[in-house]
Amino acid sequence: MFSAAAQDNKQIKKTPVHPTTAISGKVLYGQYCAVCHGVDGKGAGPAAAALKQRPTDLTQMSRQNSGQFPEQNFMKMMNGETPTAAHGTADMPIWGTEFRNSTANPSLVQDRIYSLLNYIEEMQSK
Repeated sequence: MFSAAAQDNKQIKKTPVHPTTAISGKVLYGQYCAVCHGVDGKGAGPAAAALKQRPTDLTQMSRQNSGQFPEQNFMKMMNGETPTAAHGTADMPIWGTEFRNSTANPSLVQDRIYSLLNYIEEMQSK
């Protein structure tokens, strides 16, 4: 039996970044995003309850932008150009430094981000 006090003390376990060679948007999403945003992208991942702000429902991005996926905004957010208050720093996602620093090849980083963008775009509610 859980008490209300125990539920209020939820914490996210910080773990070191584990580099990946993945280029698949689905694999990258599973490794870096699903823990907060959920496997289905609706914002109910296993770490969501411990966060101060509920993760964004990624399946609603197009709906919230007049039916168009906000590709430019997504790229700016992933590249750290646009701060995301829920994530604290420009390292959005929290794994943002991994996307930028995992390789000496900037085009590989952009390929990974673009693959992730395509995967999230496919998640959009119809």
